[in-house]
Amino acid sequence: MRDGLVIIPTYNEIENIESIVRAVLSLHRSFDILVIDDSSPDQTAAKVVALQAEFPERLFLERRAKKAGLGTAYVHGFKWALDKGYPLIFEMDADFSHNPADLEKLYDACHFGTADVAVGSRYVTGVNVVNWPLSRVLMSYFASVYVKLITGMKIHDATAGFICYKADVLRSINLDKIKFIGYAFQIEMKYRAFAKQFNIVEVPIIFTDRTKGQSKMSNAIITEAVFGVIQLRISKLFNRL
Repeated sequence: MRDGLVIIPTYNEIENIESIVRAVLSLHRSFDILVIDDSSPDQTAAKVVALQAEFPERLFLERRAKKAGLGTAYVHGFKWALDKGYPLIFEMDADFSHNPADLEKLYDACHFGTADVAVGSRYVTGVNVVNWPLSRVLMSYFASVYVKLITGMKIHDATAGFICYKADVLRSINLDKIKFIGYAFQIEMKYRAFAKQFNIVEVPIIFTDRTKGQSKMSNAIITEAVFGVIQLRISKLFNRL
């Protein structure tokens, strides 16, 4: 067992899954991978099973009965990782929007640096996004500004989904109380770590939009994030977070 586990949620990622698995497992620093697949109709899970024959002690698969949202997938993975004893747990997309090589930057920030949570940030050194339309960039950027204003977190990229958590952070958070499942989940996890005074460090990355497969963004996810931030702030004010 390696000391870092990369959790990759999947739904219809057959075009990306083999390439992302090979890219992560070929890094100089060794990571294990846990794929959480929500019964993808395109047979993503079957491809992972085939790859497990090649990487039997480094690639793991958890299958869920139906599509149930990003947040619940990560919570499932967090519990699995804590049960197995991994000290560092990573979130990463399957579509190469997160550069696998940057996992090592996040690792270093937590393992050698002072970070309890290391966030791969698109906005800490400007706007580092490739292939997004301007409207999507502006929506994402100002979402983080909005989160800052409401929550008081000094984080430039509150919706980022490329993250390393120390296991102690996840143990301290009651994962059964996580409310949100879309991008609001990413905000909620950071806010719960912030509320417990863990050190959150932003590591600059370049985010590149997917070239294969389809985005999972929807109006419902955006709405959840907008109103979820207010709910989180109110919960903290009344000590119900």
